[in-house]
Amino acid sequence: MTREVRRRSSSRDLALVAMFAGIITALGIVPAVTPPGLAVPVTAQSVGVMLAGAVLGARRGAMAVGLFLALVAVGLPLLAGGRGGLGVFATGSSGYLLAWPLAAALIGWLSGRAGAPYRLLSGAVVNVLGGIVVVYAGGVLGLVVLLDLSWWAALTPNVVYLPGDLVKAVVAALVARGVHAAYPGLLSPGRVGERRRARVS
Repeated sequence: MTREVRRRSSSRDLALVAMFAGIITALGIVPAVTPPGLAVPVTAQSVGVMLAGAVLGARRGAMAVGLFLALVAVGLPLLAGGRGGLGVFATGSSGYLLAWPLAAALIGWLSGRAGAPYRLLSGAVVNVLGGIVVVYAGGVLGLVVLLDLSWWAALTPNVVYLPGDLVKAVVAALVARGVHAAYPGLLSPGRVGERRRARVS
């Protein structure tokens, strides 16, 4: 690959990372809802996390989410409800937030291994594994450490969030399928395959 092609690829990657960080930010416009008696709000931004992984792949998806969280950490009020600053990472919901880059990375990695074309069913399952299992695991750990809850007390409230998060996983898969149909080759493994074929030809 020539230096010029690498430079274009890097510029494209940075643009996609910034764009998806912006998408997660835009989803914060949807008001957060905190169920009575619970510490963790329901937001639409977790859809953006799933989409970042499902559309961009593991590396760029995690970078997009990491960029978003870095902007939150420096004080920008980008989380739903206008929250921002280092203080949000010391609240009961911080474990969920810190698990977001891991979730995007796992979703991206599994989506890339699933191959093209992007399929709705497998995409939804992957979103559940990353966007629900991984995020809930991080959230439960945060509740145990920061709020001194028992493992059971930290785990059981997630039942309230599960139906909505399952819907989000399907919605993210639907959107990702449309994006990949319109712009094939966005996932990293597909791009690597295209490069290899180009060398052979």
